[in-house]
Amino acid sequence: MDRSGDPSALADLIGHRLSTRSGGLYRRLADEIAALIGSAELPVGSRLPAERRLADSLAISRSTVVAAYDELRARGLVESRRGSGTTVARAAGRGRSRSDKQMPAGYGESLFHRITVGPGEVISLTYAVDPGLPELSSELIELASDELPALLGDVGYHPRGLPVLRERIAEHFTEAGLPTSPDEIVVTTGAHQAIALATQMYLRNGAAVAIEQPSWPGCFDLFGAAGGRVVGVPLDDAGIRPDLLEAAFAEHQPAMLFVMPTFHNPTGRLMSANRRRQVAELAARHRVVVVEDNAYSAWDPAGPEIPPPLAAYAPDDAEVLTIGSVSKAVWGGLRIGWIRTSRPLAERLARHKALADLGSPLIDQALTARLLPRLTELTSARARLATVRKKLMGELLTERLPDWEWSPPTGGSALWVRLPDTDARVFAQVALRHGVEVVAGQAMDPSGAHNDYLRVPFAYSEQVLDDAVTRLSRAWQELRRHGPGPGVPVV
Repeated sequence: MDRSGDPSALADLIGHRLSTRSGGLYRRLADEIAALIGSAELPVGSRLPAERRLADSLAISRSTVVAAYDELRARGLVESRRGSGTTVARAAGRGRSRSDKQMPAGYGESLFHRITVGPGEVISLTYAVDPGLPELSSELIELASDELPALLGDVGYHPRGLPVLRERIAEHFTEAGLPTSPDEIVVTTGAHQAIALATQMYLRNGAAVAIEQPSWPGCFDLFGAAGGRVVGVPLDDAGIRPDLLEAAFAEHQPAMLFVMPTFHNPTGRLMSANRRRQVAELAARHRVVVVEDNAYSAWDPAGPEIPPPLAAYAPDDAEVLTIGSVSKAVWGGLRIGWIRTSRPLAERLARHKALADLGSPLIDQALTARLLPRLTELTSARARLATVRKKLMGELLTERLPDWEWSPPTGGSALWVRLPDTDARVFAQVALRHGVEVVAGQAMDPSGAHNDYLRVPFAYSEQVLDDAVTRLSRAWQELRRHGPGPGVPVV
């Protein structure tokens, strides 16, 4: 993807690190762009954004960008010509290794680039995850004592998954209202790999995939890498809108529908049972494969009941892949997920899984098998804590940022917040300079329909939430009072 000259993409890549460097702002900006040139993220001949456009994207003054470009020209890294703008100079590429492969996402704006860079010296609200459950320690010790000798005697390759784990997952689905047998299960390395395997099976270059609008940022990377064409369908309080979904099916004839019925990311909405039935029947009628991701399924017993998976409402001839995971509910480091589908499709998925890695880590699978019978018990306590934190975050925002608007989510771990009359990407750059990192709505809806939204997770301690909202409030006051400016020290 050629993103040459795209100010928003460049701002996404350097904005976080710009806030953590010391020294004059123009020199920090020059140093960051120089680092991208040196690593070949900005190859020879790449056109840099116009000064004013980059200034707007970074929420800094144009004079700061002009000074940074002057500094880069003095170093011989860029050159400017009337009518052609500013480009990376040929001399900047000398001595660079050709073996270093860069991420193919143009300036690295991908969600996964943010993960590899790390949060730095700011409060990062880019992750909506909790630390591992304390029960993991005792279960792991018991596993080493009771099962490790037998596991070490195993061949270690189970593309479909460890048999005992597939049995436990099947029992888990059956208890949730979706009768399932072990041979309808394929174990994966997290929900992410499950979505990737489904993508490999169903998407070809140019094929359309219908998704909820907004949606999880990672799906855009996965579907785009496969050459898929994303078609967004808006939501209402009950889930994806069936009238607009049917129109999208008729117009675009997608190969696949990707939905998150249980605590949708980022809105936290819970798709109703009736809506699940409507979506399943619509997809079957139009012969569209449904991939439902229910990884965000931790349930507060005091909250509303969670309907069975969408697959439970599907006609017999429908193709539905139901994805689950323990990574969100138990610990992000326990990279075990699964796909539940028909036996023939499970066999096809297992072949793709074998080509990918021959099977997920055996000890992780054995640990997950021990946890699954207690999964609802273990995660309900975490879900109750999430309810408390959600209430606290709402109170903090109401008190300190009364202009902001949001609807309380049914579940999940984040608020989907609307900023009145404001481009959230511009605000995100100001917030970085106040020491807090947030994800703007465009990352979850590239169509532009949610450019004024932020995803604000509340999966943090009370003190971190208090500090984060204080910094967000100061950033908001600066933006409202002065507009994008040359920046302030990190708080």
